[in-house]
Amino acid sequence: MIVCSCNVISDQDVRSAVNAAEDLPRNAKQIYGCLGCSAECGRCARTIKTIIDEALGACAKSCGAGCPHSQASVQPHAHAHTEFALAAS
Repeated sequence: MIVCSCNVISDQDVRSAVNAAEDLPRNAKQIYGCLGCSAECGRCARTIKTIIDEALGACAKSCGAGCPHSQASVQPHAHAHTEFALAAS
């Protein structure tokens, strides 16, 4: 399902970015960065955040501010199964 019509981003694109990114994205802006685009109208931000929370599962519920998962130096999450090329902004 397309969640961002401005950038043609699907829910699967968001899930793939969350699962494969070494530095776990926590918000729509970070997802846009992972996918090599930027926010246009912003109507999709809430839906993207919901998908991120679902994709992170228990981690989303237990992690908060200062979470080590948000630091780039931390190893990928155990549920990251594939490499994902991060686009340079």
